Amino acid sequence: MEQLSVLLEFSMFPTSDECREGSSVSKQVSKIVRMIDESGYPYRLTPMGTVVETKTLKEALAIIEKAYACLSDCERVYAALKFDIRKGKTDRLTQKIASVEKHIGKVVQ
Repeated sequence: MEQLSVLLEFSMFPTSDECREGSSVSKQVSKIVRMIDESGYPYRLTPMGTVVETKTLKEALAIIEKAYACLSDCERVYAALKFDIRKGKTDRLTQKIASVEKHIGKVVQ
């Protein structure tokens, strides 16, 4: 079986008032980040979302389902997803950054 790397970048948060603390959604987002951390998949949290690397599209989609389950008590949820799927590669969560750093030196993360 050929190696596959699925990079999933997504943000998901409640938009309904009952799941927000004023304008903050960090408590709800923290539930999702905890779930990802416990999943064992490599990930990076950014100010605007989270990037996760899986070996299959099915695994990436399962993370989205589990993320939504973390917010299932919310009336309305917003989600934005991006995928980068590549055959024959692994560890792209770090390798893509290393590739850029070869050209410009160390970048701040």
